[in-house]
Amino acid sequence: MPPATVPRLGRMSEPDAAGGQRLTRLIARDFRNHADLDLPLARRFVALVGENGAGKTNLLEAISLFAPGRGLRRAEFSAMARAGGPGGFAVSLTLARDGAEHRLGTGCEPPGFDGRSARLCRIDGAGIPSPVAFSEFVRVVWLTPDLDGLFRGPAGDRRRFLDRLVLAVDAAHGSRVAAMERALRSRNRLLEERPNDGRWLDAIEREAAELGVAVALARRETVERLDRLIHETRDDAQPFPWAAVRLEGDLDDLVAVWPAIEAEDRFRLALRQGRHRDRAAGRTLIGPQTTDLVVRHGPKDVPAGSSSTGEQKALLIGLVLAHARLVQAMSGIAPLILLDEVAAHLDPRRRAGLFDALEALAGQVWMTGADPALFAELGGRADLIGIADGRVVAP
Repeated sequence: MPPATVPRLGRMSEPDAAGGQRLTRLIARDFRNHADLDLPLARRFVALVGENGAGKTNLLEAISLFAPGRGLRRAEFSAMARAGGPGGFAVSLTLARDGAEHRLGTGCEPPGFDGRSARLCRIDGAGIPSPVAFSEFVRVVWLTPDLDGLFRGPAGDRRRFLDRLVLAVDAAHGSRVAAMERALRSRNRLLEERPNDGRWLDAIEREAAELGVAVALARRETVERLDRLIHETRDDAQPFPWAAVRLEGDLDDLVAVWPAIEAEDRFRLALRQGRHRDRAAGRTLIGPQTTDLVVRHGPKDVPAGSSSTGEQKALLIGLVLAHARLVQAMSGIAPLILLDEVAAHLDPRRRAGLFDALEALAGQVWMTGADPALFAELGGRADLIGIADGRVVAP
């Protein structure tokens, strides 16, 4: 899309805040409903406005692909290619920080004769073996409507949210979690097919214990740091209540008390003693796959799930904003903050409070909404960009 079609862009880029960085250009080719989008950017706030289905969230998803994992929708790469397109897609970002620019790209080519298509990743034109390398240049956090029921939903949803918190500060966490899950699946299969093969079970349980403790320790460090940061900066007068967070689970209790080596030994013994029970259940009943993230409404000191729907939304926003501050503190990189349809469900006081809280952060903020009036208070601080049918239009 030619730059002249993009409305309300500032003439000059804003100066970077300390530790901050901005996207100065986003390109999406054959991604979701965007056939050929080339979007220049000038400001730290970016507001995408348009009707439902226009393609606003698709652009947030495109940015989220530069974080470890599969993006904010957790979709398969093959599902991201534009319907009716060649079958592949490409997304690239231009990042500006401390007077320097870097180009990051990812995507996939059309499937080959075997139906497979490998992911491609590049930094400044050079291929890289893994998207984990993007974390040296960019960090991303997000909040989507899918998370609105987080505090009342199943523990598995909170566990995925927890691992996303950890991934934003420790890009290697995803590979540890994946390896741990593979080890537990292998153990479950062996218990079903060869329950008396003690030598192989011992080997798998040793691997599962090492990986499980590593996962639990990474989660514990992130949650403890986040809880400490929240308590050190909490303000009961703010429109977004502060949260108290902790982990609950048998392995989490182990790593909280014992050194890593001792915790591994105790977890391995528990796995061995639980073989008969786990075989009967068809799954491993203890370990990091049972961890829960426990969140309480700090000012009221009640479980987050017991709060009103509005309070839960405000609590979740406050938690994500605190996490963004933690990411910058731990990585030295202010994250890109993606907020999908967040302003529409806030009253005017909380919406103004959200913009003030975002202003205090160093990272670039991307927001979506159906009504341009939602972002009127940002005035000239935002690039207000209309999106319709995968194209840039007047907002």
